[in-house]
Amino acid sequence: FPLPPAKLAGGWTVKHSKQPVQLSIEERFLKMKNSRFLRQYYHPLDRVEARAAVFSELQSYWSIPLKETAVVAGLTVSKGSNLLEDWIHVLATNPLTLYTMKPSGENIQELSLQGLLSPVRGAHPCYSLTPLDDGSKLLVHEETSNGLALVDLVAGRSHNIPLLSTFESAKGSFARTLGTNIGNWHMRTNMLSQHGVMVLYENGGSKVEVVNVEAMTALAFSLPFNISSVNLSAIDRWLVEDTTSNKYLLTKANLTDPCPSVLNPIENTCDSNSLGYIISCDSENLSYDILSDVLKQKLSAPSRVICTEDTYAAIAVGFPELDRTMNELYFWPRQKKLQTQGDFENTVILRDCGQIIHAVTSAQVPKEVMKKDKGHVPVSGYLEIVDLLNEKLRYLPVPQPHAVSPVTSWMYSTSQLPMYLAAGSNQGVVTVDAGGCVRLWETALFSLEKSLEEWRQMIGSERKYLQITRDRTSGLDVKAPKHGKVDETGAPHVGGNTWAGGTGGRDTAGLGGKGGPYRLDAGHDVHQVSQAEKDAVPEHVKKAAREMAQKAFKQRLREIQMSEYDAKLYNQFSDAVSRQVQALRVILNSLQAKSKERQWMRHQTSGELDDTKLIEGLTGEKTIYRRRAEKEPEMGAPQTKPKRLKLVVDVSGSMYRFNNYDGRLDREMEAVVLVMESFQGHEGRIQYDIVGHSGESHDITFIDHKSPPVDNKQRLDVIKTMHAHSQFCMSGDNTLEAAQSAIASLSQEDCDEAIVIILSDANLSRYGIPAERFARILTSDSRVNAYAIFIGSLGDQAAT
Repeated sequence: FPLPPAKLAGGWTVKHSKQPVQLSIEERFLKMKNSRFLRQYYHPLDRVEARAAVFSELQSYWSIPLKETAVVAGLTVSKGSNLLEDWIHVLATNPLTLYTMKPSGENIQELSLQGLLSPVRGAHPCYSLTPLDDGSKLLVHEETSNGLALVDLVAGRSHNIPLLSTFESAKGSFARTLGTNIGNWHMRTNMLSQHGVMVLYENGGSKVEVVNVEAMTALAFSLPFNISSVNLSAIDRWLVEDTTSNKYLLTKANLTDPCPSVLNPIENTCDSNSLGYIISCDSENLSYDILSDVLKQKLSAPSRVICTEDTYAAIAVGFPELDRTMNELYFWPRQKKLQTQGDFENTVILRDCGQIIHAVTSAQVPKEVMKKDKGHVPVSGYLEIVDLLNEKLRYLPVPQPHAVSPVTSWMYSTSQLPMYLAAGSNQGVVTVDAGGCVRLWETALFSLEKSLEEWRQMIGSERKYLQITRDRTSGLDVKAPKHGKVDETGAPHVGGNTWAGGTGGRDTAGLGGKGGPYRLDAGHDVHQVSQAEKDAVPEHVKKAAREMAQKAFKQRLREIQMSEYDAKLYNQFSDAVSRQVQALRVILNSLQAKSKERQWMRHQTSGELDDTKLIEGLTGEKTIYRRRAEKEPEMGAPQTKPKRLKLVVDVSGSMYRFNNYDGRLDREMEAVVLVMESFQGHEGRIQYDIVGHSGESHDITFIDHKSPPVDNKQRLDVIKTMHAHSQFCMSGDNTLEAAQSAIASLSQEDCDEAIVIILSDANLSRYGIPAERFARILTSDSRVNAYAIFIGSLGDQAAT
């Protein structure tokens, strides 16, 4: 949907009076209570790649093993190098439990926090989470009681940090019992990572607490009005709004002050009804380029993105640094007020791509979205993406949870189920729904374009190929194989036996025909004759075609050996895997020993008498023997023998035949380049062979571990040879024989670890080969770790 055009709402002017309001600040020291150990459990993380078949903004998802009565209560992210390396933390109540996981990891850590924080009796508990330090620690805040706890994820311990005295805590509880309306305490953590400071304020009250978790001190002050929100627009300038929509700028009296204490009212020329109450305010500037593009004027000024309940977004230009002049306020108006889902945070600002993301219910999206999604998977809500840079408004449906606890069903209606949002690395977004399903999203357009290009290279294009099957015979006989005439115009030719590069014909080089000498792809749609007609070709014609193909293959090999290095051609394959090469080389640098060696095992109860323990034997000690046994290597032990890898690639005719369909041969050649480039310089740690299998043979050597390629010319010759073999080889399948041969050859070698990787286009059923037989071969020798990667996409054979 198009985003409504931006409007100039008016301006904010900070009023600097001669006698500003100076707040009285009280400082006190905090003392953590004794730590306690937390019960830990680990569950497998079963991450589903959402882009395995269809490309969308959803990258992956998995479910958390929630308790039967659990209610999801919070989400935060400790950012890493990318979204898959982020640490994601989900808090659930009933009982209070913390789940921590890394998307690229294998486990979900569960920590029991039951009894750590005590919400006020009779009040709906509300929690906030925020990472501390490098993400190894978390702060958990309970809003009704203003309770704060520190959780050490590595040590598995927790500490309570009392913010209120026992008397104040009892006074607050007593006031609630009498029915006095006391607001929850909200937490702001924008400055926590850089300055170690977090701010707590009483919503609807007047109290503010500034907690320094590094120095373990707290600064407390009261404002002369009831607070609606406090936003940390900068470390020394805070935007404060009261319950009557008046706004103030809280600044420092001196630069060295620990927190702002001077209250300056803001003269607001904007219509209060056009903005509504402030939900959140960013703490850093938009880049000047994005600011200029969004507002369509050249600007080089401070700015803050502001989210309010009556706007899609607002931008205060000049705020908060230029507080001596009027700050212009631009906004994008909403037709309906944004309804926040409860008391939890459901807004994310992605500053670097100019997006604001809200979690909204189905009732808050345009009717056109609901009509489009009718009949599809039921949704629990939507992600509303306000793209200021591209002037677009997008809605991403979030599927309904498979199941929610009875407590969640009692607390929320089906249309109002909570969903929590958090910003991840590289402009990623993380959500968790009421059923405990964690999802990773990518919404930035420039990131989506890049990911789509990579997805198309790996998976293939999204267009569906139409296949029409006619069950009939051509009625035409084959004569003698030949290359055929070359049509300089490049026009497609179907049937016949005149032109080279045609499809569905006979005698000539092409695709989908019969009786031709070898395959030749001219880039046209393929017309395929039946397998029965191909099998009916006389043996003398097959023999002549085979001899012609062998002659052409030998000529092609001579051309490859004599050709000069083509850097442009090689870079097409090398550039596609350059990032993967870097990642794999990092892994190779950290390889450690895995082979077991026979060593003397001491302190045994049986075996050969250990001469060094004779005295212990006299005193009655029983573990005085030693014996020879295989011993597991210590963690991080260096290799004494090289690891051995045999990569078995598929160079059968089907790889060439269907390369134009899904790029399978190109992707396989990229994988070979990945291996050759990554392993260069690691020959002492890992030695590799690359062999091929086709209808011609099960053991076609492309690279021997004794003489790996040393430069790009040799590596290019390897993939050229693979391509040529796939073009000129006989039809047939030797996948099983290739796997058996590779496993048998490595099992005889003395190495640290033996690995066989078999690439196949999974075209087994054509030759009557059951997938179960292949599986038995892969697991036939425990000394060899064998893996199969299916790269075709014509059927479901890989799944079987």
